[in-house]
Amino acid sequence: MMKKFILIVCGSFVGAFLAFMFFMFAAMMMSFAIMGTMSMGSAKKAVSVSKHSILKIDLGTEIVERGGDEAIDMMSMLSGGGIPSNLSLNTVVSAIENAAKDDKVDGIYIECNGVSASPATLQTMRRALKEFKKSGKWIAAYGYEGINQADYYLASVADSIYINPIGAVDLHGMASVTPYMKKLLDKVGVEMQVVRVGTFKSAVEPYMLEDMSDANRLQQEHYLGTIWKEMLDSIAADRKLQATALNSLCDSVIITFQPQELIKQKLVDKLAYRAEMDNILRARTDVDKKDALNFVSPDDLASSLEDYASGDHIAVVYAVGEIDGATSVMGGAEEGINSEQLSETIYELMDDDNVKGMVLRVNSPGGSAFGSEQIWKAIQDFKASGKPVAVSMGDLAASGGYYISCGADRIFAERTTITGSIGIFGVIPCPHDLIENKLGVHMATVKTNENADMGAMGLKLTPAQLASIQNMINQGYELFTQRCADGRHVSQDSIKQIAEGRVWDGITAKQIGLVDEFGGIREATAWVANKAKLGKDFKTQNYPAIEDKFMAMLDKYMVSRYESRLQGEMGMLYDWHKQLQRIMGRDYILCLMPEEKIRF
Repeated sequence: MMKKFILIVCGSFVGAFLAFMFFMFAAMMMSFAIMGTMSMGSAKKAVSVSKHSILKIDLGTEIVERGGDEAIDMMSMLSGGGIPSNLSLNTVVSAIENAAKDDKVDGIYIECNGVSASPATLQTMRRALKEFKKSGKWIAAYGYEGINQADYYLASVADSIYINPIGAVDLHGMASVTPYMKKLLDKVGVEMQVVRVGTFKSAVEPYMLEDMSDANRLQQEHYLGTIWKEMLDSIAADRKLQATALNSLCDSVIITFQPQELIKQKLVDKLAYRAEMDNILRARTDVDKKDALNFVSPDDLASSLEDYASGDHIAVVYAVGEIDGATSVMGGAEEGINSEQLSETIYELMDDDNVKGMVLRVNSPGGSAFGSEQIWKAIQDFKASGKPVAVSMGDLAASGGYYISCGADRIFAERTTITGSIGIFGVIPCPHDLIENKLGVHMATVKTNENADMGAMGLKLTPAQLASIQNMINQGYELFTQRCADGRHVSQDSIKQIAEGRVWDGITAKQIGLVDEFGGIREATAWVANKAKLGKDFKTQNYPAIEDKFMAMLDKYMVSRYESRLQGEMGMLYDWHKQLQRIMGRDYILCLMPEEKIRF
């Protein structure tokens, strides 16, 4: 029997080895296929900018913060999904700037296809387009099927807006709809134990209330109203309309208007089918009707933003996503700020003599209080080294996003940025009623100390335990407001008056001292360069470095497959261990790490 067991073991190892070799061969074949796909994609980007070119900005995509950090899915690529093609904010702004200076580029064509972007991102792009118009070149916008509100905010900058003769325009204002789940949680028997500091810290409200609080309604009405007014005034000014009249139109379900009515209301200029629009562009660029239009993409015109900037330069450090999220901002597959890795990057830049200053680009709703403190400390040490630091806020720099921003020498934000939310909360779900009364499972407890079972599944926190956690939250709030007070050079009491977890728009944030100036990365880097005495022709370099997308994807795929295979082998070893116990007729201890504890 022992001989039979040994043969089984050897056979299993040989089978596992052959399977592993087959997997490696298959992975290599897929790698070559994907590299071929990527090289073909790169070849398509090698477009020569010739005379009478048009920068085409296709809004049928999501606008992301930074180019090159999109995830690549191997199976999607092999099935023809291709390489991700999101439009990055830094790429499109750079392309617009270069198009203004390039004599071979006649104008910009905006194709409205339903852009996905927040107001602050759109405002950055809009400012670049308005600056482009100072070059004397034209901008045309076209809606093939229709123009949504975000598209229109950008398109309103154009000299002319064209739309399909059966197309539509959708302008309707801004709204926020929040589902409140207290009744549902009561029905299923789950109690959300909430600890928080801040009357306006509303993220926990859906779990503890049946409807919106007066404080939350007040803050949402304020920032939504301010942001909408900013967008409305900008659209009205560029379309030469009265803002009040335009706002009244937005109450009239504009999306149902006939195209001729859109012209009458001066929302669009002309109607054109696709072929007619192409001929309009040919006429603007002196291209014969028989010849193809020479479109260039933002990627074709953008500067090589990720190339290494030799010599003295300003570091632009991206902090995008939730703090201490699932993966790092260091080129990971998902957005998130790994506080440890980001702090290490800042310290490395502090010690780099070629780095003369830093702009921290923040687009974050917050996250870990601990992680936020680590990033804050790294920024303070960077400042202490004598190098200037500015923050450029994107769509969102709230809660922990403001925590890591508050210590900068200068804070820049868009007028439509969402910021503030200086407060702390915690939510501990308790399914006691669900488990005990609805499922009929009793949780029997034996403990040596009063709070030994604190946090155990199905057990409700005692009043003393809740009070202890609340005290910890209170201490965190004191530290948060003190950090803000020190960074903004005001008293802690004055910060507390505008804190309480309240969310602010960029315009109001500047009025109450949370923000210094309006602007984006360009304005922030110019400020830092001036402080660092680098002159007007300064260089910038983006950090952290973006990992090679193909290698990151392959590494993720290989680790996932190897982990799965290894766990399978662990299961086989466990089976062999059981067989050995049976054969030997006595306890035989095989020291292996339990399968569920294997992690990479």
